Amino acid sequence: QKQTSFLRQPQISNTVSDNMISAKKLITMARKWQKLTNIKRKRIAFPKATGGADADNCNASLVAAKGHFVVYTSDQRCFVLPLEYLKEEIFKELFRLAEEEFGLPRYGPITLPCDAASLEYVIAMIQQNIAKNLEKALVIAIATRCCPSSSYLPPHLCTPNQQMLICSF
Repeated sequence: QKQTSFLRQPQISNTVSDNMISAKKLITMARKWQKLTNIKRKRIAFPKATGGADADNCNASLVAAKGHFVVYTSDQRCFVLPLEYLKEEIFKELFRLAEEEFGLPRYGPITLPCDAASLEYVIAMIQQNIAKNLEKALVIAIATRCCPSSSYLPPHLCTPNQQMLICSF
């Protein structure tokens, strides 16, 4: 009777140090993986801005500075804004409207559903610490101008070409 064993038993080491990776080797492996992920990281290429004062610091090949984000308006104007603006309700609403109108971009820039003049007005209102009721009125004004078929607005506010004037005191 000839017995042939096709399966080999793994050799078990008797010392703990044989089974562990040294700290030095672990650090070099981590650095190698960091370099590989940095090389393969994809960058978003933004369309070229049309120029103007609000298009400062927008280049197709550059990423926004630390603490800032980049958005484009419906008329393709570029804005570099501080991250603090993301806490503002009006920007949350603008992003929601952008998602409704344009969907979520996979590789391109974020485009807001308003023109450059409207976004400049929004920025000015944020810098002046506008009241919440004025902020809501501004959102409605932008929504009716950009998304007249928006379902959350009452029908009497959804008329196209409606001009709303918002004044602050």
